[in-house]
Amino acid sequence: MADFNEYPPDLPVRDALILRNHTAAESAHAVVPYSGTDLARPQLGPANPFKGSDEPSVGDKRKNVLTGRAEETFISEHTFRAKHRAVERDGGPEREFVGSKRMKEMAREVKRGREGKGSATVADGEGAYLGPWAKYKNTRWEEVEVEEGGELGSDEEEVEEEVVGSGTVIRAPEVNLQRREEVEKQGEETSVFEGGEEFDYLGRGYLHVPQDLDISLTKEVGSVTNFIPKKVVHVWRPHGRQGSGSAVTSLRLFPGSSHLGLSGGADGLVKIWDVYRNREVLRSYKGHNKAVTDLDFVRAGGAAGRRFLSGGFDRKVRLWDTETGQCVQRFNVGKTPHVVKFNPGSENGHEFLAGLSDNRIVQYDSRAGNETVQEYDHHLGAINTLEFIDDSRRFMSTSDDRSLRVWEYGIPVEIKTISEPDMFALTKSTQHPSGKYVLYQCSDNSIVAYSSGSDKFRQNRKKAWRGHNTAGSAIGITCSPDGQFVASGDTGGSVCFWDFKTCKLYSKLTADSSGGAINCVAWSEQETSKVFTAGAKGEIRLWD
Repeated sequence: MADFNEYPPDLPVRDALILRNHTAAESAHAVVPYSGTDLARPQLGPANPFKGSDEPSVGDKRKNVLTGRAEETFISEHTFRAKHRAVERDGGPEREFVGSKRMKEMAREVKRGREGKGSATVADGEGAYLGPWAKYKNTRWEEVEVEEGGELGSDEEEVEEEVVGSGTVIRAPEVNLQRREEVEKQGEETSVFEGGEEFDYLGRGYLHVPQDLDISLTKEVGSVTNFIPKKVVHVWRPHGRQGSGSAVTSLRLFPGSSHLGLSGGADGLVKIWDVYRNREVLRSYKGHNKAVTDLDFVRAGGAAGRRFLSGGFDRKVRLWDTETGQCVQRFNVGKTPHVVKFNPGSENGHEFLAGLSDNRIVQYDSRAGNETVQEYDHHLGAINTLEFIDDSRRFMSTSDDRSLRVWEYGIPVEIKTISEPDMFALTKSTQHPSGKYVLYQCSDNSIVAYSSGSDKFRQNRKKAWRGHNTAGSAIGITCSPDGQFVASGDTGGSVCFWDFKTCKLYSKLTADSSGGAINCVAWSEQETSKVFTAGAKGEIRLWD
């Protein structure tokens, strides 16, 4: 440190202090020197191989071969051969250059074969402006002029011969025109009787309601008291091959008597089977080449059960004669019919509705052919259910758009729309025998009821049946004919029974021990406790 005695005596004290501090700073810089190179020099860890250095061992790491840097690695023989063959097949840069050059030449040839664009000053005629619409000249075919009244082909098909590169002569297959006409005239629908006897000793078919049973099947529907079944009485396996069942997608009972059952499966077949006598499959109806979506019997007047509708994923609805198996009419609806429903009224009993996957409800007349009578298109999602109410003057529809709409039959404008923020999609429906409510299977694992007996169409918040799982599936529901019980399937293979008034869960029976969904439930209209269930396993079970 500097001493004050070293400075001249006449130097002021303030200047002496400043000079002393400056001298101390210089001495500090001299003791601890530093530079930018010293700060960037690595002290710990590996050196940067790509940073130049005076040492040749470090600077040469950037480029250890003439063309760059190479490192040793392991490549299996298979990988090496595959890469080598790829290079030999596709070629290197030289072949790639030649290929691109050839492609450019081909493009120029195509462009030269195009007609001229014409002149923009000529509007019509020779030399008119074509611009980007100029055609390409094609020499692969020639234009043939046909005289008036002439035909290009004839009824007799010529047998052509084709010689392939190997020299083999291939003859065109012969076409049986007569067989083709017969198949087109007959149609693609067939039916086979599979029962023991098609007619009884009096010549009556299986549609005749049996009169020699212990019970009467002609009583008024709902006149007997119903009870909950307890055990399985019989099992049908009508769908699928022997030993492997196909899922049952729809189940209906013969209207009024319930002495016959009608089922549609994922195999595209519709089967009708006997309930009381031999309990056998009577007839199969083959026409759909994809799974059946829904079935419905005619319910109007004396023609009840004589015909039925079937819809399938092949986008067609077919009208069948129940007894003869003949396909009476085929309707090309264009989209998948999720639900089909005949008008139960006597006045319009020949008309039916079909709810499609493209948000539309179409109305057909079975007597008018494949022509749409009316169309209802206000829904925003696929149609799920259709129910006629108010003596068939109105109907209710639900959709995947989580709304319920009420329509006047024949008028394509809804009279009421119910779409609440807390609503879920309503997938299946059934009417209560009293006619006051329509019950809907809701996607939140519950069954809800909407009033239909008056102009106030609204949900009855006091009635909700829970205790089963239905989310993600269209699980069928039904009511007992006396209106006392509500029955529903389950995605876990169970059948649930509730009391309609108290909404209490009375019984939960296991219908499929493997856990397959039970999506079809039907209650016999004439007996007290006979219930039919079917599902993904392909078995139709009769409970009593």
